Amino acid sequence: MSEKRLMKGNEAFAISAIRNGCRFYFGYPITPQNEIPEYMSRELGKVGGKFLQAESELAAVNMAFGAACAGGRVLLSSSSPGIALMQEGMSYMASVQVPVVILNVMRGGPGVGTIQPGQADYFQVTRGGGNGDYNIIVYAPSSIQEAVDMIGKAYEVADEYRNPVILAIDGMLGQMMEPVVLPEDKGGMAEEDIDAAKPWALTGHKDKRERNAIKSLHLKQDELEDLIYEYWPKYEKAQRELAEYEAIDVEGAEVVFVAYGSTARVTIEAMEILAEKGIKAGLIRPKTLWPFPEKAFDLVGDDVKKLISVELSMGQMIQDVRLSIKGRHEVELINRVGGMLLSPAEIAERTIKMMGGAE
Repeated sequence: MSEKRLMKGNEAFAISAIRNGCRFYFGYPITPQNEIPEYMSRELGKVGGKFLQAESELAAVNMAFGAACAGGRVLLSSSSPGIALMQEGMSYMASVQVPVVILNVMRGGPGVGTIQPGQADYFQVTRGGGNGDYNIIVYAPSSIQEAVDMIGKAYEVADEYRNPVILAIDGMLGQMMEPVVLPEDKGGMAEEDIDAAKPWALTGHKDKRERNAIKSLHLKQDELEDLIYEYWPKYEKAQRELAEYEAIDVEGAEVVFVAYGSTARVTIEAMEILAEKGIKAGLIRPKTLWPFPEKAFDLVGDDVKKLISVELSMGQMIQDVRLSIKGRHEVELINRVGGMLLSPAEIAERTIKMMGGAE
């Protein structure tokens, strides 16, 4: 049965993964996501799962690769510089089409950076640091509840598309506490169920089928080209079917903000401040960062005075916003970086100045 608890974000993410059938966890400690491996180390074995703290992020991603090839529901988690180290493995997983769910509890960068929240991994998760032609499907929750719900969706999408899925969760959501309705426990898949649902998996042929082989190396270039052309339509399908967003008060707005994650929640409070000053503001909140919800920008009318991307980065999502608005409006940026957070008052004040007013 579903139940409601007051929980820290990282622990809620972990229990959601378990209840959605995750039975294999691989990771390495890094703040601000450490409560995830801590929870998994304590709880995963109780449901027959396997927890393994790897010696590094490189080891963790390749262990996850192996478990995913065997058809298991796998969870990887890390934070920004750790995710950077996993990018090569993600390219491998995409190339052989195995499903894995990855939590990136983002911190400030570049480099080791800070343990404070950030959103400067946007390029990393949406463009991918691995080599070759592939995409990672990316969800961006703005609350702990939404993250818990998206984890279940991420496993279903990963299995359907046979592709890695990332949840880009800023460190604030990982560390804060909120009341959460937890999902019902779906249980893990038995081996015979894996054989039926995932005939490509390496579960042993048992003299009942042909042997499966999973490989990322293709020395004949025409063979590799054929492989890419074969799997590429699923990304086109994802762009048609998976893009999600929330639109708030966009129709008739003077200012339209674009923000995701916890920054979107701060932006909503800024909109209330602006409303008190007679400025009608709207918000487009991408729920998926890839595929990016381009159609949401059809809602932005020609009479909008300002289109503003609000980010905890030097302006990464703003590039997708500019592409999506197709030159109809200039796009401006309100941001903080280095682990610094925006406040509703700061967003409102900077917006008023952009509009030619003074606070």
